Amino acid sequence: MPAFVPTIISDWFASRGWAPREHQLAVLGSYQEGASQLLIAPTGAGKTLAGFLPTLTDLVDGDFEGLHTLYISPLKALAVDVERNLSTPISQMRLPIRVEARTGDTPASKRARQRVKPPHVLLTTPEQLALLISHPQAELMLGSLRRIVLDELHALVTSKRGDLLSLGLARLAKLAPEVRITALSATVARPDLLQEWIAQPNPDRRTDLLRMVGGAPPELQILETEERLPWAGHSAVYAHHELYETIKKHKTTLLFVNTRSQAELLFQGLWSINDEMLPIALHHGSLSVEQRRKVESAMGVGKLKAVVCTSTLDLGIDWGDVDLVVQVGAPKGSSRMLQRIGRANHRLDEPSRALLVPSNRFEVLECEAAVEAVSEGHQDSEDPLPGGYDVLAQHVLGMACADAFLAEELYAEVLRAWPYRQLPRAKFDKVLDFVATGGYALRAYERYARLKQMDDGKWRIAHPQVAQQYRLNIGTIIEEPMVRVRLVRARGQKEGRTTGPIGAGGRVLGEMEEYFFGTLSPGDTFMFGGEIVAFEGMKDNEAFVSRAFAKDPKIPSYMGGKFPLSTYLAERVRRIMDTPDDWHKLPNQVSDWLRLQRDFSVLPRRDSLLVETFPRGTQHFLVCYPFEGRLAHQTLGMLLTRRLERERARPLGFVASEYALAIWGLGDLSALIRTGRLSLDQLFDEDMLGDDLESWLDESALMKRTFRNCAIIAGLIERRHPGKEKTGRQITMSSDIIYDVLYQHEPDHILIEATRRDAARGLLDIERLGQMLARIRHHIVHKPLHQISPLAVPVMLDIGKEPIFGEARESAMADAAAELLREAVGEI
Repeated sequence: MPAFVPTIISDWFASRGWAPREHQLAVLGSYQEGASQLLIAPTGAGKTLAGFLPTLTDLVDGDFEGLHTLYISPLKALAVDVERNLSTPISQMRLPIRVEARTGDTPASKRARQRVKPPHVLLTTPEQLALLISHPQAELMLGSLRRIVLDELHALVTSKRGDLLSLGLARLAKLAPEVRITALSATVARPDLLQEWIAQPNPDRRTDLLRMVGGAPPELQILETEERLPWAGHSAVYAHHELYETIKKHKTTLLFVNTRSQAELLFQGLWSINDEMLPIALHHGSLSVEQRRKVESAMGVGKLKAVVCTSTLDLGIDWGDVDLVVQVGAPKGSSRMLQRIGRANHRLDEPSRALLVPSNRFEVLECEAAVEAVSEGHQDSEDPLPGGYDVLAQHVLGMACADAFLAEELYAEVLRAWPYRQLPRAKFDKVLDFVATGGYALRAYERYARLKQMDDGKWRIAHPQVAQQYRLNIGTIIEEPMVRVRLVRARGQKEGRTTGPIGAGGRVLGEMEEYFFGTLSPGDTFMFGGEIVAFEGMKDNEAFVSRAFAKDPKIPSYMGGKFPLSTYLAERVRRIMDTPDDWHKLPNQVSDWLRLQRDFSVLPRRDSLLVETFPRGTQHFLVCYPFEGRLAHQTLGMLLTRRLERERARPLGFVASEYALAIWGLGDLSALIRTGRLSLDQLFDEDMLGDDLESWLDESALMKRTFRNCAIIAGLIERRHPGKEKTGRQITMSSDIIYDVLYQHEPDHILIEATRRDAARGLLDIERLGQMLARIRHHIVHKPLHQISPLAVPVMLDIGKEPIFGEARESAMADAAAELLREAVGEI
């Protein structure tokens, strides 16, 4: 049945020389047949209008009372922007439709009014939905609901925010049984899973999978530089002048980087050579809301020549004047690259143009792999995962705040959320027991008794204050407490102990997650901002450090930071290296490097793992090339060093990059392997993910850090009380004490289980590491060498860097790389 478009709407399209596109009409027709829909279309295809066309059609007569459409976005800014963009055609058509946004920035008085007298269309976020359904009057507001529009669904379903949203949708399906869902998503690897995800709340309703066809394919190219390509690092300083010239030639350029620190470095680098005073701005998540909105407004009216940004603009506002996207640093995934490319030429019939700027030589290979993947239209987006128990605990408490419930009825409702569709009843009961009492080890403490069961079998909140605390602490986004890192003079040493007061404060080097300093003692050294510094102490929200010259400083791991290299791109990089016939696509600097590796060692094969061992100075090195991403490599390095210690190979440390892992120590690794005292097959055996992993986790601070986040989401530890907010250190102390109690007295506690799942899934990449170990089983190629290999040069540059300041750092690294390469080819 063709879609019916009211005359007033079709006339509005015609007055502007437009017509609804085929995929927009397909959404409307599917809705008018009583179905839900998932629309898969690239950025710039008019997905948002497709999502709202059924709403405008339904409300054109103005005879609907109450809330008709709930629009849910992953970003507050996107909800506010859609409100502005939707209000324009509504006012031009003079439709009697009220549209309002509801975010954390909406005044409390307006939010209270919306619950009693809602608009026809409410634009909000997953967190605000959780708040709405936790109110006793939820059915009064939401019972009239006819439509839910889920924007950028692919950005939600792989996170705990997606878990929270799925549980909210299950409740909405109960409150408004006639509701239909329209989900909008960029192209994804498994659209069938997203289709199941939105069908789960109401499985009896038909859910259509719709795809947009046509549109101009994107145009990608890799920067062809005349400069010397760096061997390591992620700053891309070599390309700053070329990027500046590129910005001058285009109307508006978005320059994406993968981390906030990279954004700061690139912005400062461009600004330092901005002789023509071009309007260039910076946009990332650490900037204030006011600063970000100022940049967005300036972009909207075409006042900016370029914006340096992070993933904060991946799902950004539709800016038609952007005619080039630049990805500085490797993209890490083809789906993410396509999402970012779509920010340029935000029009369906014009190609989006993008320039890839690799930061180092390995990244050239990754950029080439990404260009090939995008040209083939391949998707490597993550699949949705089973739901977290901590999020479920938060939801259970929220439902008790709304009204008393029977456990079996709430369990049946939870099963209608896709991430929890296979949740065993026993796990649900453990979560319910935790919410009610804190669990076996904590039930003696009255503060953890949040629910009580009444004579009728229903569970209700133990005290009205529980609901107040729940609403203050709702959500799954955990902001890591940050502290300023300030440079001071070193304190004196006496009998091996640090003595004397901390020196007078100097310049602030930057910020770092507070948890990291909990792992340090005064005198410990670590890398920060390219410098080696020693920890002197902490006061309030500042950590004091002094310059140091240690040989083996710690390298902090950040909770935020880089995206993981996608498995698909990693496989393509291995294939490029294993196919010399394709090397003509690469810059001469890179293809010459690979030929050197082939001449002096061997190249990594697509189906095996290359392990090189060689002496250097008084130490011995093992370098391998899994190409599985930094997280998996860091975990592998931790586990391999434990095994090498047991084999008495006397390892001293390791360093991991996205592509390689280097371990060094005092034992002659080549000799140990040659004489059979060390077996590489046993060293890399999958069983390291058993007892070795367990014992390492027990000793590490990682589990406590992960538990802290789970405990906050589950409501065991509160970030906020009426009128005050806990410091990061207070929260950490509370969570550490509770973790120790649970680990000792109730090791199978539901939050300990949730913590292990999170650590394995998000912080250690255990699943990916396990797949890699299975893939290389009995396929390890060992190459003993007398000196470093050409391929090992980049990862070796990360070991024992001297503190070098300012612009000298790049040239010093280049000199060090040249010396290592001469060593590799036998000139030294």
